[in-house]
Amino acid sequence: MNSRESDTYTLHRYFIWADRMRVHFQAVLFQGKENNPDYDVETFLYMSYWYGATYVVIEGWREARLNDPKVDELLESSNVELLRKYRNGVFHYQKDYYSDKKFMPLIQEGRDVVSWIRSLSEAFSDYFLRWLEKRRT
Repeated sequence: MNSRESDTYTLHRYFIWADRMRVHFQAVLFQGKENNPDYDVETFLYMSYWYGATYVVIEGWREARLNDPKVDELLESSNVELLRKYRNGVFHYQKDYYSDKKFMPLIQEGRDVVSWIRSLSEAFSDYFLRWLEKRRT
């Protein structure tokens, strides 16, 4: 296995982790607030871990110098930098519990964030599915 293949397999693991958080997030949303006393905590938890982990996938994508027209187009968005800050808020200790300096810019300044991150997750998924299918043949 060459270095590029190794990088792609490794990045796929990070994608799977991020995507699992997306699945959990969607399950909580589907369950609804009336059926889950922890709805508010769980929606913010899974959304934040999905968003943060997705930025890790972006970092790996860039470091591995992978290419895909759809992914690359979505990564041109100004949302990427806002997502980086969001990730920092999620995975780097924030001393002030109520400080939204890392979280709110993505929500307030981002462009169609929900649609964008869903499209990005789908584009990563499509890329990895195609890549893995080529390896099987």
